[in-house]
Amino acid sequence: MANKTLLTKEGYQKLVFQLNELKDKRDTLVTRIEEVTQTDESGEDGLTTQLKEELELISNKIDVLEEALEGSEIISGAINTNHVNIGCKVKIKLSNIKELEFNIVSELEADPANNKISDQSPLGQALLGKKINDEIMVDAPAGKITYKILAIN
Repeated sequence: MANKTLLTKEGYQKLVFQLNELKDKRDTLVTRIEEVTQTDESGEDGLTTQLKEELELISNKIDVLEEALEGSEIISGAINTNHVNIGCKVKIKLSNIKELEFNIVSELEADPANNKISDQSPLGQALLGKKINDEIMVDAPAGKITYKILAIN
């Protein structure tokens, strides 16, 4: 098996919740499809086709989530704060101007709007394994950006 995806406890719980919601939605769609096809046995209509397409999309999302959760490991115990790793909160300074704080998470948990960046993102990859006071350069659309690591929690 490939490397396990590391998830925070919060991230794992969120994914399980999403999975349960999708399963509920799938069950509702199956019932709805059965109702629609029973009332109109003259042939499959547009609504039935649309519901079946939606069911297929949801089933695919369920498969992806189940596979991800099966291949995951919850980060437990104390996180080593000597260097940046998944589960760490990192405070960085952008080109000696602006301070930013991010949580480093797996790509399954990434939520940039809430300062949760993926370990697979360019910044996340550049931060992994680095220590306090290390400087990193990241390629961005605006050019290379330099960051300095101020704290790891």
